[in-house]
Amino acid sequence: MNVKRSHLTLITLLLLLPSHFAAAQAAPPWLITPEEAQASFNAPAALTTRSLPVKDAPVIEVVAPQLGGTVGSPTPIQLKFNPVPPSSVRPESFKVLYGAFQIDITRRLLNVAKVTEQGLQIPEAALPKGRHKLLMSVEDSAGRQGNRVVDFEVN
Repeated sequence: MNVKRSHLTLITLLLLLPSHFAAAQAAPPWLITPEEAQASFNAPAALTTRSLPVKDAPVIEVVAPQLGGTVGSPTPIQLKFNPVPPSSVRPESFKVLYGAFQIDITRRLLNVAKVTEQGLQIPEAALPKGRHKLLMSVEDSAGRQGNRVVDFEVN
């Protein structure tokens, strides 16, 4: 009787697993986990240094989402890199740090998007509700680093 019950349990689990995995695959992966967002939000304000941008460094332009208001989730993300000719952007140098603890989330982005000399595009990025701060950087072929800090709120 116990053998039949354990086989029945195993068969039931096997039947349920595919639907569980299908539901998990339907949602885009978190670029920032809710726990990381909360820890960053609760962190004390860090001292920051002010610096002048490097002359002729590439500029990181945020095409989407529209900043200035709140952002929904999931949301598309599109960045455009604007180097100063004759230099070009080195896509392998692209880096993104998140929040007060500057968590390196570059790998997470690269798992869902490809960085090119022109920029980056993510069709759907899952972000938890709250305030977020990203520090993005990219270098050009002349070794100049362009930086961009983006603050936004997800509703």
